Amino acid sequence: MLDESNLESIFASPELPKIAEVINSKLAAERKARERFRRELSPSDKAEFIAGVVVMHSPAKAKHLRVTRRLLKLLDTYVHRHGLGEVFSEKALICLTRNDYEPDVVFFGKEKASTFGPDHMEFPAPDFVVEVLSQSTASRDRGVKFQDYAQHGIGEYWIVDCDEKAIEQYVLREGESGYHLAQKLAGGSIESRVVEGFEIPIAAVFDDQANAAALVGLCD
Repeated sequence: MLDESNLESIFASPELPKIAEVINSKLAAERKARERFRRELSPSDKAEFIAGVVVMHSPAKAKHLRVTRRLLKLLDTYVHRHGLGEVFSEKALICLTRNDYEPDVVFFGKEKASTFGPDHMEFPAPDFVVEVLSQSTASRDRGVKFQDYAQHGIGEYWIVDCDEKAIEQYVLREGESGYHLAQKLAGGSIESRVVEGFEIPIAAVFDDQANAAALVGLCD
């Protein structure tokens, strides 16, 4: 959350018009670069636009792909069985105020999902987002994305650590502008605060047999 009290010295400076001119020029150039990024982004690219820079992603490791697949199966099955909204994975371009992201898994409640036509390509802030950590993305997942997702009111954010086989569950609490760590779990079960009734064993995200068993439970 922007605290204007921290900017008082800038507001009082005789250089304020020049500072504003520089900022506006940078933002204008950034908008053009962002438009070009969206025009040139192909379905085969895994890329994001962050603070004016195009970030290309290298191919994911098997452990990352497996964890993403398991969680996607569980969440997608549950959400569609109960008519709760829409779930997408990786190639959904999430367009926030300044940055464009392609999170690993996202959920949109019914209200937002009902606005998506068959040719929809630029999506608003989801209601729930998951990022699976990798060495190349961890600093962004815990940094700019962590801040940006919270600022745009994404009610719940899971960070999944493949190496620790753990899930960090972050939620927005009323009256607060940043995420609160609800829990970090390497065992037991985790229940979403946003996707009503969605509760799964932690093991189901990291093990195929546990995943299959959890999937049967969600279908009962």
